[in-house]
Amino acid sequence: MDLPGKEHGYHQAFDDESRAFAAMHAFYSSIPARAEGCAQCAPLDDFAVFTAAGADALTFLHGQLTQDVTGLPVDAARLAGYCTAKGRLLATLVMWRGAPAGDDAPQLYGLVRQDLSQALLKRLSMFVLRAKVKLAPAPLHVAGVQADPAQLAALEAATGALPRGAWQRADLPSGTWIAAPSAGATLRWWWIASDEQLAAAAPLAAVLGLAPAAQWHAADLAAGIPWITTATQDVFIPQTVNLDLIQGVSFTKGCYPGQEVVARSHYRGTVKRRMAYGTIAGAGLPDSPLAGIDVFDASQPGEPTGRVVDAAATQDGLSVLFETTLTALPEGDLRLGAADGPRIAAAPLPYSITP
Repeated sequence: MDLPGKEHGYHQAFDDESRAFAAMHAFYSSIPARAEGCAQCAPLDDFAVFTAAGADALTFLHGQLTQDVTGLPVDAARLAGYCTAKGRLLATLVMWRGAPAGDDAPQLYGLVRQDLSQALLKRLSMFVLRAKVKLAPAPLHVAGVQADPAQLAALEAATGALPRGAWQRADLPSGTWIAAPSAGATLRWWWIASDEQLAAAAPLAAVLGLAPAAQWHAADLAAGIPWITTATQDVFIPQTVNLDLIQGVSFTKGCYPGQEVVARSHYRGTVKRRMAYGTIAGAGLPDSPLAGIDVFDASQPGEPTGRVVDAAATQDGLSVLFETTLTALPEGDLRLGAADGPRIAAAPLPYSITP
């Protein structure tokens, strides 16, 4: 999209700031790589945080996102989607309220995938018009921390009391901690911190082990959390990636882009496609990103039956979230990329996707 000179300069600032904030903080290098006996911390450089400040920030985003922004509890976070007028997702995000302060302070924070963060802010800013809202990338670092219940006491000795239930949030001296959904008993948090908070977090590094980002991403997939990336923008409606099943869509709020399409699918009960979880075992799997790749049913090889939403490498192969027809799931011979491609072994999500 071509922008006039002043507008281009304003949006170029988004790009420059986002690249600066993406750099790995030295704190993470101080965490030893140990996989046993302690909580695991994975720096998530492929995520970014943005802020919305101004007197109209909450009402503006309430009219843009699938979530009830103005009704968001101060001690919670929620998933949300941002759609086109046709109801197709351009982004999914985790959002939470800022601490009560003046109008110039952040009223809302959003966590999104890094590869689409700049375009998302640019698009949202086009609709601000006369509203008192300022959208900007935030100088914050994102990590995923996960711990077994037996490791919680040692972790909380360094952090203070952490939120336990999914989507609960706590602002602590070390940063903002948001409890992430989990497919099992493992406790998980998104940890968002500033440079200053990480610089003062040496006691926390002593009780952590450094983990690869793929480990966190695979746990996100197993929990059924759909992250839209540039490869899957303008492809899925919220229901086909289960956003309505995990508190990511409000059907009682007012209008937002695509609301009519999303509501029609909900109230007419016409959702025949959902997002499922599966694993792919074995060697020789593609090294390139898989988001957006077609999924086939080998028993009906003529046309793709779905598409990959997101994927992550594991020790044994790949974990994948993929959108497909509900009829293909019970007995379909699902394959990646082609009818004779690697087999996807479907596995249950921690929530039901069938009516």
